[in-house]
Amino acid sequence: MTKSTRTAAVILIALATTVALAQSDAQKSFTQLKSLAGSWEGKSSDGQPLLVSYRETAGGSALMSEIQGDHSMISMFNLDGSSRLLMTHYCSAGNQPRMQASVSPDGKILTFTYVDATNLATPDAGHMQSMVLTMLDDNHHTEDWTFIDHGKEMKKFFDLRRKM
Repeated sequence: MTKSTRTAAVILIALATTVALAQSDAQKSFTQLKSLAGSWEGKSSDGQPLLVSYRETAGGSALMSEIQGDHSMISMFNLDGSSRLLMTHYCSAGNQPRMQASVSPDGKILTFTYVDATNLATPDAGHMQSMVLTMLDDNHHTEDWTFIDHGKEMKKFFDLRRKM
């Protein structure tokens, strides 16, 4: 084996390892999200009581979150292949932003950031821009939502505990 062949082989192995790690991170994060299945209660940042439920659907290929209340909304989480974890948020604003997850090094924080949307009248029309989900323990997590409308950000923070 020549030196250039060995170098090429090492590069290919490194690339394959990187892809495998990215895939396993997305899969690991999705599995972790599925552990949220059940009912959650808490308060929003404005002190309003909040009920959120999570349940697996579509043969385990999707996880549905339902925020119940005055502005009921649904979010669907799924893997895109095995390399990307996505969320589609069915918003009370009437549009459906799609967001892609990135995971913190410790795996406890999933940051979903805007990719695109359907039914968005204009690019600066009001829509969810991001959501940060922090897993504090098996029975406690937070959701930090950011809505943007013509450049103005509005935030909602949910502190949720598993309903026993």
